[in-house]
Amino acid sequence: MYDEAVLNCFLENQEQLFPQRVAETPEEAEDFLGECLAVVVDSVHEVWEYFDEEGVDMEGADEEEILSAAEVFEVGDGRYLIVEA
Repeated sequence: MYDEAVLNCFLENQEQLFPQRVAETPEEAEDFLGECLAVVVDSVHEVWEYFDEEGVDMEGADEEEILSAAEVFEVGDGRYLIVEA
């Protein structure tokens, strides 16, 4: 469900959202992300759409603020991983 780039991104950056590591291997990361119903979106615009659909108050927020949210992980290839904690 999650490709290697997404899993590596989460493994390397998970502490931006959690005080301690929740996964040590790609398999553990995939299981954890699946349990959290984490989503991968293809653009900044889709990050905005996701938060809007989830009812997150984004009034007055700019792109930088949305992308710096702890739940948003930049995969590095234009995609973003969003993890609901």
